[in-house]
This record gives sequence, structure tokens and C-alpha cells, in this order.
Amino acid sequence: MMAMAHPKVGLRPFLPADVPVLAEIFRASIEEMTADDYNEAQQEVWAATADDEQAFAARLGKQLTLVGTLEGSPVAFISLAEPERIDMLYVHPAAAGRGIGGMLYDALEKLAAARGATRLTVDASDTASNFFQQRGFIAQRRNTVMCGDEWLANTTMEKKLAGKESAS
Repeated sequence: MMAMAHPKVGLRPFLPADVPVLAEIFRASIEEMTADDYNEAQQEVWAATADDEQAFAARLGKQLTLVGTLEGSPVAFISLAEPERIDMLYVHPAAAGRGIGGMLYDALEKLAAARGATRLTVDASDTASNFFQQRGFIAQRRNTVMCGDEWLANTTMEKKLAGKESAS
């Protein structure tokens, strides 16, 4: 196998055929990247929310979902559930640290702003909160949500979008 100095990174819209691989990215990201913040039981119930691929597909299909690719293969995705609320951002552990999550976020922010959003909010996992903080999000409140039979903590964060502030 030959290593590539600059593997080709891409961005495209979600396709229904992506569901199995995006479910796997979701599970792998949780299982391999959140151990410092969540215990094994919490990780298992969280990752299991993608086990019903029909429901997972419906969730992604109702949202503005973008897919990040590496050499044409999906390795990450982000979704906007409402005009101003990011629902999901997951990067496969093998692709983490390559800027793909940032690329997806930047594209989603531009699309949301073009659609009239004045801010973006996200309920960021403890693992993802630093990613969003580095992009200008400010913590608003801590949350504890029930997932399966486990409680998971996250932080609601908000970012005002540039040029969209109302005049006072």
C-alpha cells in the first residue's frame, strides 16, 4: 500500500445509499473517540441509536445532511435538523484530525446563513464541545439526557453568525 501525501477530500450531499456506512461512522466515532468523557455503558446505548437503520435514514433524510469523503469514500457527516440547530457531526476515527469535520462545519454554516439563519446551536457532547468552542460557539447550559437506560451529559452551545446581528 502506498501512502498518499495529500489524499483527496470531498464534500457532497447525503444519499439514501449512504445510510449503512454513515451508521458505521456514527458507531465507530462514539466507540473509539468518546472514552475519556463517557463510560462503556453510555457509549453502547448512544451508538445503538443507529442500529435501526430505517429510523437513522429517516432522521438523516429529513435534515440537511452533508457527507465528507476521503478518496471518494464517506468518512464523516454533519446534519442541520432545523434552520439553526446542528443535530449530528461525526467523523470516523481513521479520518479524525484531517480537517474533514471543520470542512463540513464550514460548509453547513455557509448554507445555514444563506438560508437566513442568524445563529447556530448544537447540543455538543463533552467530546465535541472543544471543536465547537474553537469555531466561536459559546456554552449556554449543561444538559443531562436519557439515552436508552443511561444518562448522557452534553452542552447546549450557540454561535451568532457574522453579519446577521439585528440593529439596536
